[in-house]
Amino acid sequence: MKKAILLINCLFLVFAAQAQDSTTATPGKFTFSGYMDTYYFGNFNNPKSQSNLGLNGSSVGNARAFDQKAGQFGIGLIQAKAVYSASKVDAVMDLTFGTFADLGNYGNNVGLLGTPGSTALAIKQAYIVFKATDKLSFTAGQFGTHIGYEVIDAPLNYNYSLSNLFNNGPFYHIGLKAQYAFSDKASLMLGLVNNVDNLVDNNKKKGLIGQFFFSPVSGWNVYLNGIVSNEASKDITNPNNSVAVAADDAMYQLFDLTTTYQISPKFFLGLNAATGSQKGDYQNYGGPATSKSWGGVAVYTNYAFTDKFGLGARYETFDNKNGARALTDAAGLGASVNSITITGNITAADGHVLLKPELRIDSYSANKFEKNDGSLTTSQATLGMAAIFKF
Repeated sequence: MKKAILLINCLFLVFAAQAQDSTTATPGKFTFSGYMDTYYFGNFNNPKSQSNLGLNGSSVGNARAFDQKAGQFGIGLIQAKAVYSASKVDAVMDLTFGTFADLGNYGNNVGLLGTPGSTALAIKQAYIVFKATDKLSFTAGQFGTHIGYEVIDAPLNYNYSLSNLFNNGPFYHIGLKAQYAFSDKASLMLGLVNNVDNLVDNNKKKGLIGQFFFSPVSGWNVYLNGIVSNEASKDITNPNNSVAVAADDAMYQLFDLTTTYQISPKFFLGLNAATGSQKGDYQNYGGPATSKSWGGVAVYTNYAFTDKFGLGARYETFDNKNGARALTDAAGLGASVNSITITGNITAADGHVLLKPELRIDSYSANKFEKNDGSLTTSQATLGMAAIFKF
């Protein structure tokens, strides 16, 4: 009992000291921001289904991540983001609503007992950053993935439609990570997460994530990213081939290079290259019984003609012929695709409105897309515009 009383007294003194320090510390800063977007894209194939997704065997495909409707006006995503930042801690509460939010946060749609989630589906990010020192910080909660070039937030991407690399990679993670800054030109991040893109872990093993950042010269940033995670549920029958894959005999891994170079104040270049493999990945469409790989490369460039108008292009190739991911042809078999996207960026209303006219052409290795008469074709071209309001 005396030891317990002594411990309580010590804790009280610590909390009292912290409270005293907080009265003299610099107050934290609270910010609130967000955006909403709406779009219209016409499809030159004039598909009967009014969808940009193409076909995937007996169901719709996933040729596009978010802008899925063809020849229809659509609402994308509504974001409300609150951030509290102080000298020793940051807290981020990032909520999203709408069609794109349901697609991007799909892994949150599971309750703790396996029942459908409700308000959890609105959580895009919710995490705390503890700044142990000027160089070392720890982040806990749900945070956007470190992998890849593009993000879910439409105002932060130059192109409006998202790449196949983005669509076939992770969106977010839930766990704990630590970051150490060696200098302003190099840092290392390592962490443990439940899994890939899912609120609740389906086995007792944790995934490992990592990122090494360095900047060789001013304006040139390089990110080496990775995730290795066991995604299989033990004693679950693989839906693809009726083979039970034990959790101890399964692995998902993805390694990614992202680099950007601001050549001049007006001219920008970017590159994203990734390669991955998986075996027994039950959470992602059943997963193969033997290890299969996929990969792709995307090149980005844009030029600012004025402070209110710019033009950019993205060329991407993505290979999923092994059928490891969900990118398939109309028969449901693994496929590859080459895509080119040309996007304009027009800034209006004192920077609060972004208009993005965009032309995108996708060419698959086999029939993927439908025409209005029901026949199939290997390619698809869409043309339209997105309007984004941000504050």
